[in-house]
Amino acid sequence: PTSACAIDQYASNCARRSIACSTVVQLQPINMSAAIENPAKCEVRSVIRFLYAKNHSAAEIHRELCAVYGPNIMSEDVVRQWVRFFKDGRTNVHDEERSGRPSLVSDDLLNKVNEKLCENRRFTITELSGHFPQVSRSLIHEIVTEKLGYKKFCARWVPKLLTDDHKTKRMSSAIDFLSRYELEGAEFLNRIVTGDETWVAYMNAETKQQSMQWGHTASPSKPKKARQTLSAKKVMAMVFWDSKGILLIEFMERGTTITSEVYCETLKWLRRAIQNKRRGLLTCGVVFLHDNARPHTARRRSALLEKFDWDIFDQPRLGSK
Repeated sequence: PTSACAIDQYASNCARRSIACSTVVQLQPINMSAAIENPAKCEVRSVIRFLYAKNHSAAEIHRELCAVYGPNIMSEDVVRQWVRFFKDGRTNVHDEERSGRPSLVSDDLLNKVNEKLCENRRFTITELSGHFPQVSRSLIHEIVTEKLGYKKFCARWVPKLLTDDHKTKRMSSAIDFLSRYELEGAEFLNRIVTGDETWVAYMNAETKQQSMQWGHTASPSKPKKARQTLSAKKVMAMVFWDSKGILLIEFMERGTTITSEVYCETLKWLRRAIQNKRRGLLTCGVVFLHDNARPHTARRRSALLEKFDWDIFDQPRLGSK
């Protein structure tokens, strides 16, 4: 009997130990989840706001954050600070924009710099900063380029500077030209003959490429050539053409100038060139387009063109072909 009681007592103790072990295992589950690394600030603050709305204390919120994001996610003092923010009614979890350093650029300074630029638009930044010694050169550059939006432009080369009268006459001639083109079409363009004078340089020295010659790498001497500019020798040429190409090139003798008499003789040669190169153009009628240089507008020329029965199309002063 004694041994039977001992065996029952031993079995009862083993059962109690087994139940206790199973209870410990159930109360202490193994944590298999890993901490979330590098979360965004707004994410952590949103969690604080959520837990605060569930009436968690700052200490409890800090423990929850450390359990999920790790012990270094945020100090408890910072958590308490954000709890106070949300308690005071803040809803934004993002950083607010900072004002930064106060701007040194006032509206009065902008107006003064703008006035100086309007007085002289060729001011350099250095010259402009001399009028504002209390402002740095870099700040003047920022005001001009960024605040006022100025850009500096180089002057564009043009053949001539036209007055308002020149522009009006050019517009009138252009309208007349377009009107005739609408009435006559391409036939009007094919009847136009024009010309101009130009200087032609001649007897220029050969270029470096033109003087090249064959040789070996080990050749004792290689050709040399002195650097030269274009020859100063030149001759005046009068060139006439139409839509199909060159009609006449007339070179002037050295020392002679283009007078009305010389010009009229050239027009006679031009008429013969048209007769030989453009059959039927004289019959259809030539529309002669030339500028208003003095030899081109002389009475002798007008009388000759009237004799030719050519239609003269007036080209405005300083006009371009």
